[in-house]
Amino acid sequence: MGRQSKRTELDADFTEFVTANAHRIRALAQWLSGDPERAADLAQSALERTYVRWGRIQSGDPMGYVRKALLNQQRDWWRRRRHRPEWPTAEVPDLCFQEDHAAGHARRDVMLGALGQLTVRERQVLVLRYYADLSDEQIAAEVGVAVGTVKSTSARGLRKMRVLLSSAGAPVPADW
Repeated sequence: MGRQSKRTELDADFTEFVTANAHRIRALAQWLSGDPERAADLAQSALERTYVRWGRIQSGDPMGYVRKALLNQQRDWWRRRRHRPEWPTAEVPDLCFQEDHAAGHARRDVMLGALGQLTVRERQVLVLRYYADLSDEQIAAEVGVAVGTVKSTSARGLRKMRVLLSSAGAPVPADW
């Protein structure tokens, strides 16, 4: 098989993977970042990294690779942000939201606001557990910590989330 035909085949496989998983990748990026624009950048960067290594990872767990890339990109962004803090402005920019599904948007905004008050690790652990539905062992491998650290971080993060959601008047999920 020629080099060009191999590349064409890899491109087709990658396109199929992205088409099948784009919604999950964007949603995971949204939950990790809390900002739609930042989430789009995060997802794009993770997919760029995935594309470059597609020939090596396609037969393994490509979604796991994308999750790890999202976590690394978000962690890097947080580190850079500490050195360049954002400054509040006097005027809040206009935001365009569709009026449909207002209650769902309100619940999502409360949840994102509460997640935004957690530490980076707490947020990563809770998003990977409750959104990506990963086990403690998988989370530990992706975040790069021990399983015990995942459990204690999860417990601490859930405790904070219960308080934050209750104080915002939002319902707390029963399994928390």
